[in-house]
Amino acid sequence: MVHKTLRHLGTGVAIAAMLATATAHAADDKLVIVTSFPSDLTDVFKNAFMKENPSISVEVVNKSTSSGVKYLIETAQNNQSDIFWASAPDAFEVLKENSLLAKYESAVGGVATELNGYPINDPDGYYSGFALSGYGFMWNERYMDAFKLPEPTEWEDLTKPVYNGHVGISAPSRSGTTHLTIETILQGEGWEKGWQTIRDMSGNAKTITERSFGVPDGVNSGSFGIGIVIDFFGFSSMASGFPVDFRYPSVTALVPANIGVINNAPNNGPAQKFIDFLMSETGQGLLFDPKIMRLPVNKSVYANAPKGLPNPFDGSIKSEVNFDTAVSQGRYNVVNSLFDVMITYRLEDLRAAVVAIQEAEVALAESGATNAEATKLIADAKALLHTLPIDEAKANDPEFAAIFKSKRKKQTDKVEGRQAEIEQEWDNQIVQNYQKAAELANTARFMF
Repeated sequence: MVHKTLRHLGTGVAIAAMLATATAHAADDKLVIVTSFPSDLTDVFKNAFMKENPSISVEVVNKSTSSGVKYLIETAQNNQSDIFWASAPDAFEVLKENSLLAKYESAVGGVATELNGYPINDPDGYYSGFALSGYGFMWNERYMDAFKLPEPTEWEDLTKPVYNGHVGISAPSRSGTTHLTIETILQGEGWEKGWQTIRDMSGNAKTITERSFGVPDGVNSGSFGIGIVIDFFGFSSMASGFPVDFRYPSVTALVPANIGVINNAPNNGPAQKFIDFLMSETGQGLLFDPKIMRLPVNKSVYANAPKGLPNPFDGSIKSEVNFDTAVSQGRYNVVNSLFDVMITYRLEDLRAAVVAIQEAEVALAESGATNAEATKLIADAKALLHTLPIDEAKANDPEFAAIFKSKRKKQTDKVEGRQAEIEQEWDNQIVQNYQKAAELANTARFMF
């Protein structure tokens, strides 16, 4: 009886050991990556990593940055994801604050830890920068020649009447990279002046695209001439043979795109292996793929950089903005809501006001006369156009920012509670201001 019991016990232990071994083996055979990056990027890295690690199967779960963050928060109690991989550093700050990232610092050599005093990696070790990105605009050279448009050099240039109807931009609520662009302008020019520039540029927009990649697609195809983009969109289009060019304005920032291990990752070992691969010379060299064209953080690979791709470590990119991730993260949803209320869902009203002001200014200049009344009407119209529903202190107030929890992918999407009330108050004010601005500008124009 004793021997039989021991025999059964031994069999049970053996089975348990086999199951444990199988579970551990399975954990080493799989990797789940949640990312906002398109398949043009992820497929290159997935295939190269699996070639080096044939026992590991990689599953890519593609979601927008904000949707990815929401997904990881919602599934935290039964997490099945191993890595979060995206551009926006403020998204990683949200995950970090919610204890959803695990510390991991790769020991791969040659990787830069800072650029001009700006840390490339999270100082606490919860996420790492694997590439650098800056913000600017790209243009279609054939389109520019056809419409006789000058090449822009600064954000301010894109507010000029000559570019009306020739600009494309996405909404920051739909694109993490566009959010970083908008925040770069706000931090570089200041809250009031920054929003003035953003609104005047947007008033020249032909369209606001559904996703960020709709902007380079529109420039490449000639649907519009100029696109407000993150740099790699311009570089990859150039490398793919499209007749386009890209420029950084002086008000830009170089911000790391990041990767981090999810807390309680079921496949922690493969996750760390993937990050090591991404930081290695082999992995960093893949960033030079014509479909990707991002700026590596491993300095040694720039010896093999393709022609036209700048090296951020040799001072060739002049960035005036020291991007404050904490500020961006703290007011993330407020900025997105403001943009949507003032621009995305009121683009026709905004364009009408901008065109009326531009035409009035042209009429005044061409008249060659001094007309104090018309000058005042135009100034009043501009003041109405640029009036903001809230100041920067309010936007940065954590209690106020906490109200904004929902985003609208389209105008018909509903938000609830206090956020809905505030957005409706803003909308009422914006519509009235735009309509009155257009009336004043038209009155001034018909004085000549």
